[in-house]
Amino acid sequence: MEFGKQLLVAISLMLVLEGILPFLYPQRWRNLVAKLSEIDDRQLRIAGLVSMIVGVIMLNIVI
Repeated sequence: MEFGKQLLVAISLMLVLEGILPFLYPQRWRNLVAKLSEIDDRQLRIAGLVSMIVGVIMLNIVI
């Protein structure tokens, strides 16, 4: 499979996974987003960095 197609598959799967919680639990999702808006920028950046690092490690394990 060529890289462009793999990238589109990955983005599609990400969108499906990210849509599950708002679809199943819209009120809880809204509350979570409201709480996230109160978190300090530094903490959000750290959470994003940790998420990216875990994702890269998982990719290295899988591939």
